[in-house]
Amino acid sequence: MDARCLACHKEIQWHRDRKRGLHAGTREACARCHPDHAGRDFALVAWDGGSPERFDHRRAGWPLAGKHAGLECRACHQTKFQRSGAAPMIRKAERSQSWLGLETACASCHADPHQKRLDSRCETCHDARAWKPAPKFDHARTAYPLTGKHALVACASCHKTGGLATAHDPKAGVLAIFGPVAHDDCASCHRDPHAGRFGATCANCHASTVAFTTLKSGGFDHDRTRYPLRGQHASVACAGCHGRAARAIQRPAFAACASCHADPHGGQARLAGAATDCAACHTVQGFAPSTFSVAQHANTEYPLLGAHARVRCERCHTKPSAGPVAAAGNARVPLRPAHDRCGVCHRDPHAGRFAPGGARGRAGDCLDCHTMDALRPSRFDAAMHSAAAFPLEGAHRAVACASCHAGLEAPATAAARKRALAFEDNRRACASCHAGVHGNQFADRADQGACQSCHGQDAFAPASRFDHNAGSRFRLEGVHARIPCASCHRARRDPDGVARVVYRPIPHRCEDCHARTPR
Repeated sequence: MDARCLACHKEIQWHRDRKRGLHAGTREACARCHPDHAGRDFALVAWDGGSPERFDHRRAGWPLAGKHAGLECRACHQTKFQRSGAAPMIRKAERSQSWLGLETACASCHADPHQKRLDSRCETCHDARAWKPAPKFDHARTAYPLTGKHALVACASCHKTGGLATAHDPKAGVLAIFGPVAHDDCASCHRDPHAGRFGATCANCHASTVAFTTLKSGGFDHDRTRYPLRGQHASVACAGCHGRAARAIQRPAFAACASCHADPHGGQARLAGAATDCAACHTVQGFAPSTFSVAQHANTEYPLLGAHARVRCERCHTKPSAGPVAAAGNARVPLRPAHDRCGVCHRDPHAGRFAPGGARGRAGDCLDCHTMDALRPSRFDAAMHSAAAFPLEGAHRAVACASCHAGLEAPATAAARKRALAFEDNRRACASCHAGVHGNQFADRADQGACQSCHGQDAFAPASRFDHNAGSRFRLEGVHARIPCASCHRARRDPDGVARVVYRPIPHRCEDCHARTPR
């Protein structure tokens, strides 16, 4: 039957002829592994272990290693990867169900990120564990072994993108060129800082690839001069101080920073009214950060108090977003910003209502209500509230500010910082804030049932201002004066279904409340 099997399954014959794949070394009868057909749903393949996942891939001539070992079978066995000569011979109606047709070359499944500029045998530099790094690549075997500082340089610094589009890495967008890269002399990659004045052979002065700032043995030692190079000065190129070529200065001035450096602050840097050298605030280790401390700030026109002592310098000494500032120098950092009012730096959330001259202005500006320690909590208390249109009395003194001034409840977000805290509140009547509990029982009174006629501000109950003898038609005398209110004024539901205590109308004849005693 083998001839008949292979007459149809030409893809198997293709593999056997080329000694490839699982059928490469077998000459046994097909029926030994594949039983005869027994219907359309009959499985002709009996997998080792009962499933494709347990199949020993080494039997197919391609051991799974590295990243390949963890892949699902169908991650590789897909129609788009069936590129061998056997692929067109596959008889399955759905070729994606076939396990044949794959090649072992990396490029048969993976796009070539080098676009054929390098050897097509990926395994020369890479292995199956990961694409990066390339563990088999050894730069020492190339025409340019890496020595000195070159061995520490990132690959992309020399192998820059060459503008070739690639689909392998959409984020990169362009293809890095790994070969060939010009390397005949230093100028192939490096700009000559001397503009050719010292010749093209950098090694005449510099220690090859060790470092540009490292001179050859026996080179110039700056520590032997009256100005040893320390901090940032040690990394400055010689020409930075000595000039270049014929204009080189052998002994530049160095008594003060201003001998070499222009004043970046345009004359603003003055202490006790006198101009000062840069060293008063900076060191040779670096221009930033400044060494000017909070303690030193106490000697200025604006000592840093409270929360101001914790604010970063640049929050007040801010560079402008655009345009020159004549008084700030080249650094464009104002050392003496305006500080006469809080509003110079801080946005007024009250829109000027409490500023001097405002609608509700106060003589002391923001500090009338706030302190230097924090904006919140305000020190505006109940006693200060007495000067407002609604003095706080009684229980109102214990109410949280945000209960009436709802603007304080806004979340602390960037958007909320722009909210306006007006604090105007035109509510004066009790009903403006408190729900009425009596319904319309007192609507026909002369005061129309005003809460303050019966209740004080210390508490709602008892009704401290209510006089039963003066405010009702039934005087409480004798035993009646000692009876609890609830004995006569009971709660019942009104037509709206709300339970209310009934104060009026209330029966007031004796027989309305007391049963008659039989004679």
